[in-house]
Amino acid sequence: MANRSRNVEANTSSRPSPFFIFATGIENSCPTIDGGRTRFDQMEASRHYDLWSLDFDLVQSLGIHFLRYGPVLHRTWLGPNRYDWSFTDATFASLFARDLIPVADLCHFGVPDWIGNFQNPDFPTLFPSYAQAFAARYPWVQFYTPVNEMFVCALFSARYGWWNEQMRSDRAFVTALKHIVSANVLASKAILEVRPDAIFIQSESTEYFHALFPDAAPAAEKFNARRFLPLDLNYGHEVDAATYQFLLDNGMSQEEYRAFRTAGIRHHCILGNDYYPSNEHFVTPDEEVHDAGEIFGFDEIARQYYDRYKIPLMHTETNVDEGCSGDEAVKWLHKQWANVLRVRDNGIPIVGFTWYSLIDQVDWDSLLRTKAGTVNRRGLFDMDRNIRPVGRAYKKLIARWEEVLPAQSACLTVPFVLPSEYDEPMERRRRDWIRKQHDRWFRA
Repeated sequence: MANRSRNVEANTSSRPSPFFIFATGIENSCPTIDGGRTRFDQMEASRHYDLWSLDFDLVQSLGIHFLRYGPVLHRTWLGPNRYDWSFTDATFASLFARDLIPVADLCHFGVPDWIGNFQNPDFPTLFPSYAQAFAARYPWVQFYTPVNEMFVCALFSARYGWWNEQMRSDRAFVTALKHIVSANVLASKAILEVRPDAIFIQSESTEYFHALFPDAAPAAEKFNARRFLPLDLNYGHEVDAATYQFLLDNGMSQEEYRAFRTAGIRHHCILGNDYYPSNEHFVTPDEEVHDAGEIFGFDEIARQYYDRYKIPLMHTETNVDEGCSGDEAVKWLHKQWANVLRVRDNGIPIVGFTWYSLIDQVDWDSLLRTKAGTVNRRGLFDMDRNIRPVGRAYKKLIARWEEVLPAQSACLTVPFVLPSEYDEPMERRRRDWIRKQHDRWFRA
């Protein structure tokens, strides 16, 4: 490609800073619309299947060592205990050779046709086997997001009627939610059987609902309680009485709820907070929801999530379009980074930041409701792999900040293991020790 030498420069850092995770991602969203007849595949739309090696070059050219990345589920998981690892073998071998650290994104908004959708009660019992098969095949992978953005996935699929099952009811929403969260929890436990020091970066949208008028306050309060539901179930956090009744009224049994209360995976978790301007909403008295734009901002809403769960945070997704003036994305990058620093300065442990994604995205202007092929100019690189201004700005930000101690303590660092270090004796001993602690941790 003509511009390759201009965009890809030698990576001068052989090992990432132990103090902070700077990341990007290559999106593998794959929801369906039109009653399952039309599937979005962001890797296909971005031409990653053809340009994956160059894409990894671009990641390294920015000085990035952590990549949110995973196999596209519908192309890889062909049936119960049936997999096609051919593309994944090639790409993950390259990641290993480069010592790039993947955050393995195993389920991103869609399931294979043979599963159907998130109403299928077999999904949470079958998905852990897929996750464990992946972990066994690539045991050097340490970081995982088993199911991405559980709240958005359940909401858009089963409450708003946009994706996958395209249903519009509270009962369908609760059904999708319990299946998605159960799949996430059970997949995490299955992965821990293979990789006992696995770390789960649970990328989840950080939401807030503002009452547009005084008589909309009860609706806003209800929605603000329900925004926590996926993480409450995932981390075993008790919900309030009204939310508990909402779950029971819409098909969750007491036994299912009690099982979530004892999930026991939080010891291995980083709370991933995704934030976009569309994450804040106005609510009307009749419970209509409209985009509010940025009002509180990332730092305030992330604090609310941290106060609830007391788990270290990571800013795991953000972007905006480059815009007409060409600098809107750069301004948003600096604003989000300022929010990260404010979270840190307020004494909250925050361990990473992500601009998502590496390459421009397609059809997110319609929230993947219409397959129009519209390129959204919000990547670090464009579709021709030319660096965008936000890519240059992110590279500079990383170079200037990566040796700073954002967590303000050497004790508050993520215990990552490079792929090349997986088989070292010290790491083997550490995994053996952690494996022995699991029974005690899961009982706690």
